[in-house]
Amino acid sequence: MRPQGIWRSFGLLRRAYTRSYLDPVFCRRAFQTVSSPKSPPRVPDFAFAFDIDGVLLRSSNPIPGAAESLALLKDQGIPFILLTNGGGKHESERVAEISKKLQVPLDPSVIVQSHSPFAELVHGTEEDKSLQNKCVMVVGGEGDGCRRVAETYGFKNVITPGDIFMSNPSVWPLSKVFTDYYKKFARPLPKPVDPTDPSKGLKVDAVFVFNDPRDWALDTQVILDLLLSSQGVFGTISEKNGREDLPNRGYLQDGQPHLYFSNPDLFWAAAYHLPRLGQGGFREAFEGTWAATTGGPANGVELIKTVIGKPCQGTYEFAERQLVRNRSQIFGGETAYPLRKVYMVGDNPESDIRGANSYVSVNGSDWHSILVRTGVYAGGEPAWSPKTFADNVQKAVEWGLQDSKWQITKS
Repeated sequence: MRPQGIWRSFGLLRRAYTRSYLDPVFCRRAFQTVSSPKSPPRVPDFAFAFDIDGVLLRSSNPIPGAAESLALLKDQGIPFILLTNGGGKHESERVAEISKKLQVPLDPSVIVQSHSPFAELVHGTEEDKSLQNKCVMVVGGEGDGCRRVAETYGFKNVITPGDIFMSNPSVWPLSKVFTDYYKKFARPLPKPVDPTDPSKGLKVDAVFVFNDPRDWALDTQVILDLLLSSQGVFGTISEKNGREDLPNRGYLQDGQPHLYFSNPDLFWAAAYHLPRLGQGGFREAFEGTWAATTGGPANGVELIKTVIGKPCQGTYEFAERQLVRNRSQIFGGETAYPLRKVYMVGDNPESDIRGANSYVSVNGSDWHSILVRTGVYAGGEPAWSPKTFADNVQKAVEWGLQDSKWQITKS
């Protein structure tokens, strides 16, 4: 398992965010303080982090008080970040949609999506080689939206399960009912899927589940084929599979592509009154299929994978670094006070609250979890208890300001 490598170095991605997103003029205007010209700006030693679905929005509809809360923080010059396990769109596109729905102008520097860290792997890390020019398969999302996000990150050779299906529908014949859907975005493969001579065919070097899969059956079959293949060549079967003399009984020991998941959430808050299965549901289903195929843990076989997103330590590390960068843009390169506290406002005890409670800040910042009642949490004793409960995001912000003894001034 390689869960640490993706978190070792965020330098490339941080530079990309700073270069593309952080406009100092915009930030200073967007977070302008209300101090008089003769007095130094008030520099808050705290910030906020907000989940989106179930906290600010519910099925694209603003939750009452959300827009007012963000507008207040902007007016007071208090930094915040939107920390979401959602994705499927580029950060600039996603934040533009949120700005429109909330009627609050937001800059892409304030959003971190579940798959944002994947951009780091374009140029590689200390443990992972560059994938910029390798063939990677992107799974999930609407149409080829996630493919386009990956290409914007810098991946040069991106395919989807739909491309494979359209090149050879016999790969999963039960997806024929989705043919018209795949026709809209499928592209020719860089190499063919050739059952007569698969060794000369398509080779995949990494598999990224960017967003919730739509066609679980096709996606499961294609990922399984690649993880059982020899050297990641689609249509082959590794002779090492099942060998008792090899680590992991020979599975995933033959140059197969590494598998990345961007979001561990089992459920998320949608328009329906009960929580809906998320990417974590797909991962659990795939792990069950993998175990049934290989024997799983009972047979000494592990599904080697990397899972990122909340509640992972690395996601919170990246979010804190983004907050520190944003503070520097707002108040200057060196702020008089360190970031003492971050109020994490979320609706999901398993991701938002668990992540904030478990996070250990390298800067000594205290992440204070606040659980709201407008999303996944339905009452009772949560699996991970927050430090504070709040009815909604507006109450959460009011509590945080009061807790930090922030005196609200009017502009």
